[in-house]
Amino acid sequence: MGKINPKTRARQRRRQRIRKHVFGTPERPRLAVFRSNRHIYAQVIDDTKGVTLVAAGSRSPEIRNMSDLKGKKAVAQAVGRLLAERARAKGVDTVAFDRGGFLYHGRVRALADGAREGGLDF
Repeated sequence: MGKINPKTRARQRRRQRIRKHVFGTPERPRLAVFRSNRHIYAQVIDDTKGVTLVAAGSRSPEIRNMSDLKGKKAVAQAVGRLLAERARAKGVDTVAFDRGGFLYHGRVRALADGAREGGLDF
């Protein structure tokens, strides 16, 4: 087994620390974010059942077909709005935000702002 990148290990430790406190219930599911170098993904998860209620990502067809998006932050904000739209269609209005160990700025913050614009409360 190879050595893990120190930045990745630090993010994993932050993620574990956050997950001790953030738990998704049916009334208030968890909005989990994952960010790679190129893409960003978000899911709304009910941790009591271990079920993903809705998901969206920068690879979703709705996002890929938007040619007017310039830059990763704009894409992240569009992913947040799409996720909020899908969540509200399933009857979810309030979520617990799980940044997944990523720092709350840049694309993670843009996704959160987009989800709030879309009508999610957190």
